[in-house]
Amino acid sequence: MTDRELVARIARSNGGRAGYKQLVRELGLAGGRERRLLREQLARLTSRKLLLQPERDLWCIPSAVGRAAGLRGDLIAGRLSLHRDGYGFVRPNPGQKIHIPEGEDIFIPPDATAGAMPGDQVLVELAPPRDDGRRMGAIVRVVERLNTSVVGTFHFARNPHDRGHRVMPFDDRMNQPILIPRALELPYPIATISPHRTQGKAEPHEYDSLEGLVVNVEITRWPSPDRLAEGKIIEVLGDARDFGVDVEIMIRKHRLQHTFPAEVLAEAKAVAHLDQKLVASRRDFRSLPIVTIDGETARDFDDAVLVTELPGGGYELQVHIADVAEYVRPASRLDLEARLRGNSVYFPDRAIPMLPHELSTDICSLRPHEDRLTLGCIMQLDAQGRITGYEITEGVICSTARMTYTEVHGILEGDAALREKYAPLVPGFERMKYLAELMNQQRSARGSIDFDLPEPVIQFDAQGQMSGVIRAERTWANRLIEEFMLAANECVAAWLEDRGIPSLYRIHSRPQPRRVVQFEELAASFGFSLGIGPAPVKKIVTRGDRRDSARRGRKPQMHEVAEEIAVTPRMYQKLAQQIEGLPEERILSYLMLRSLEQARYSARNDGHFALAAPSYTHFTSPIRRYPDLIIHRIVKALLAEGVVAKSAVAQDRLASPWRHQNEALPPAESRLRTRREEEKQAPDFEPIPLTELEAIAEECSQNERRAAEAERELVEWKKVRFMEERVGEEFAALVLNPSKYGLFVELTDLFVEGLVPIDSIRDDRYSFYESTHEVVGLHTGRCFRAGDKVEVVLDRILNEERKLQFLLIEEGLPLTGARPPRPSKKSLKKQQKERKAKRSTPAPWSKKAPKAKRTPKKRGRR
Repeated sequence: MTDRELVARIARSNGGRAGYKQLVRELGLAGGRERRLLREQLARLTSRKLLLQPERDLWCIPSAVGRAAGLRGDLIAGRLSLHRDGYGFVRPNPGQKIHIPEGEDIFIPPDATAGAMPGDQVLVELAPPRDDGRRMGAIVRVVERLNTSVVGTFHFARNPHDRGHRVMPFDDRMNQPILIPRALELPYPIATISPHRTQGKAEPHEYDSLEGLVVNVEITRWPSPDRLAEGKIIEVLGDARDFGVDVEIMIRKHRLQHTFPAEVLAEAKAVAHLDQKLVASRRDFRSLPIVTIDGETARDFDDAVLVTELPGGGYELQVHIADVAEYVRPASRLDLEARLRGNSVYFPDRAIPMLPHELSTDICSLRPHEDRLTLGCIMQLDAQGRITGYEITEGVICSTARMTYTEVHGILEGDAALREKYAPLVPGFERMKYLAELMNQQRSARGSIDFDLPEPVIQFDAQGQMSGVIRAERTWANRLIEEFMLAANECVAAWLEDRGIPSLYRIHSRPQPRRVVQFEELAASFGFSLGIGPAPVKKIVTRGDRRDSARRGRKPQMHEVAEEIAVTPRMYQKLAQQIEGLPEERILSYLMLRSLEQARYSARNDGHFALAAPSYTHFTSPIRRYPDLIIHRIVKALLAEGVVAKSAVAQDRLASPWRHQNEALPPAESRLRTRREEEKQAPDFEPIPLTELEAIAEECSQNERRAAEAERELVEWKKVRFMEERVGEEFAALVLNPSKYGLFVELTDLFVEGLVPIDSIRDDRYSFYESTHEVVGLHTGRCFRAGDKVEVVLDRILNEERKLQFLLIEEGLPLTGARPPRPSKKSLKKQQKERKAKRSTPAPWSKKAPKAKRTPKKRGRR
C-alpha cells in the first residue's frame, strides 16, 4: 500500500483516526514482517507531518490532510501553554460557539504545535473526543505572538558550516534555541551594554566575549516545524552569576514593564501636587489619630486605620485609602501605563511599581504628618464584631504615625520601651486587636478558610548577597490589618452590587470535583476527611493506569470520580482546625491549597469561596493594583452623581451562598447585603462599560499570574544560589509530592525544595503508582507518600535547570553503588495482588460500602 492510500484509508476512518490493530485487521496483515513494515510506514508519515500520533498506537489526520480528504474540523481560539517535553495545552477563549466545559483545556501533541511559542494566541482544529472524554487538537494558525523577545545564554557557533550562533532560552518551555545569524551578533569587543539595567553595574570593558553571557534577543523570524526561530541581540545583561543579573533576567523573561516612558514621568510630575481647594471641599479627618501600619521596607502607604468606641456600645472602624483616582485620570498616559502593568511586582530586594515614584511614594502615599486625599469606608460594628452599617466618603487625613508590624506587635506583647514611646496610641492599638479578634470570629463562623502556611523571607547581608531563608512571622499586628481590609472590600463590593452598577469583583470559584476527590484520597491516608459524604460517581481510567496496563499487559484499573460534590468552605475550615498544631498540618494545608481554584478578577460576581463571601472586590490598594483603581473610579463616579453611600446592613438577609442546602444557618453567620435608606437610587448610567470591565478583568488576572510567577521563580533561583556552598550537607526534609520522577521534598528549616530521583533510592527498585499517589518498592513493598519525614543529603546543583537534587540517607546503605537485584516474578505477582486488593477497597465517600462478613456457625459432629 502506498503512502497516499494509507493516509486516505485513515482519513475515511471514523473521526479521521485509526489504531494499529484496526489497520492490521483491515489490511489483513498476518506476518510479522508485514506488520513491521506498516509501523515503519506510519513512522515515516508521522515524521513528514502527514499523520499525527497523539497516542502510542493511534494515528490521525492533521488539518491540511483532513480538509483535502473532505473532513471538516472545528476551529477554536485560545492561548497556548507549552510543557518542556514539547506538548502543550490551549485554554479556550470565552464566548465561542464551540462549547468546551469551563476549566478544561485542549491537549496539543508535540508534533501538532506548528511552531507556536508559549503564550501565543492560536487557532486549534479539534479532533473527536477520546474515550476518556479528553479533547485533543492541532494548531493550524498562530493568531497573535506574545514573545517578541527572548532572554537566554549566548553560545558561539562551533562549526564554520553552521548558519549562525545560538541563544538557549532561560524558559525551559522553549526547548529549541534561537538562531543568531553571523552578521547580527554584537561587534567584538562588545560596544553596547543594556541602558535599561535596573540593578548592578556592567561596563563594556568587563567582557571580552559573548560566550556564556545572558543576552536579550529580538525575534526577527518565527519558528516553524522544520526551522528554528531567528533573532538579533538587543541587550547584553552580563554573566548570570553577577549581582543583580538574576533580577534583570526575570524582568525580561516574564515581560515585565520596568521603565517608565518620558511622557509618563512628565505627566506624573505635573499632577503630583495637593490642591488646597479640593482639600477644603472634602470631609476632614485630620484631627483624628489615624495611623498607617506596614512592613519595615514598605515605601508606599496606601491604607490608614482608626478604631473608636461608640457611645451606645460597639465600635467604629475607619479605613482610609489613598485617592489615586484623583491623580490618574481615565485614558491619560499614566492610566494607560498602569493598565499595561496591572500591578506592582515585589522581588526580595527591590520592587517594580505600577505608578511612578512621584505618585506611589509621594503625593499618593499616606506619609505621616502630611495632608493626603483619601477614599474612606467608615464602618459601624456591634459589640460582637458584626457590621451593622457603613459609609463610603471622600476625605482628607493627616497620618499621626507611620507604624510597622514589628512595633505594633511589640506594643501588643507589652514591650515597655515601645509602649512608652507611643503612649497616646497604645489604647487604640489594643482596641484594634480586640475588634480584629471579634471580626475574625464572625468570619470564621460563616466558614471562611484561613490557611496559615509558612512563607519564606530572603535575608541579605551588607553586600546585598543572600544570607539565609527564614519563616515570615504572622502576628496579630499583621492579622488586624488583614481583617480591616477584608471588611472594607466586602462593604464596597456589596454597595456596588446592590446598586446594579457594572463593576469588578474578586472571585474564587468552587473547587473542581476531581481535585476534591484527589485531596480526599490523600487526606484519608493521614486519617482525615473533609466529610463530603456519598456522591454520584462515574468510572474513568487515568493515563497513568493506562500506561501501566499497556506495559504490564493487564486490564486497566477503573476509578470512581464524583460528578458533583457539594463541598463548602466550612468543610475546609473544620479540617484546618482539626490539623492545627499536628505534624501533618504543613503537608495537609499545602494539599488543601492545591485542591482549590485560583482567585481571579471578573466583571460578573460569582462570590469568593475561600472567604465564604457572596460579594468581594479589591478596594484597598490602588497604588499597587489596577483593579483597585478601577473600583475607586466607579465609586467616585457614583458619589459625583449624588448617590448617598450610607447603608445599614440587613442581618435577616445575610446568607452565605456557599452553604450546603441541608446545613443549618447559625445566627452569627450572615451575608453582607444592604437595606437602602437613601432617597436617591443608583443612576441609570455605567461609569465604565461592561465590555471594558471584562477586558480589564482578563488583563489584570493575567498580569497578576505573570508577576506572581516571576516573584516565585526569582526566590527559587536565589535559594539555589544560596545552596551552592552546601553540597554534601545533610538535612531533615518533608516529602511534599511523590511523582514518577521521584520524591519532591522540602527542607524543614530552610523552606528549600528539591527532588530525590526515583532511580537514586538504593534499597530497592521503586515505581510510582498514580492511583495511590505513592512511590513503592517492587521487592520490599516500602512506600513513600506525601507527609513522610526523611533525611537527605544535597547531592548536586543543576545549574541549567536551576534545581536541587538530593539523595536519601539510609542507615547501613551507601548513597551510591550497585542497585539491588530485580525481584523474582513470583514475589512481584504477590505484591501486585496485595496492592490491587488494597486499591480495590471502596473510597469512604463512595456509595459502595464494604459488606460485613458473616461468621459461619460452628456445627458439631453428628
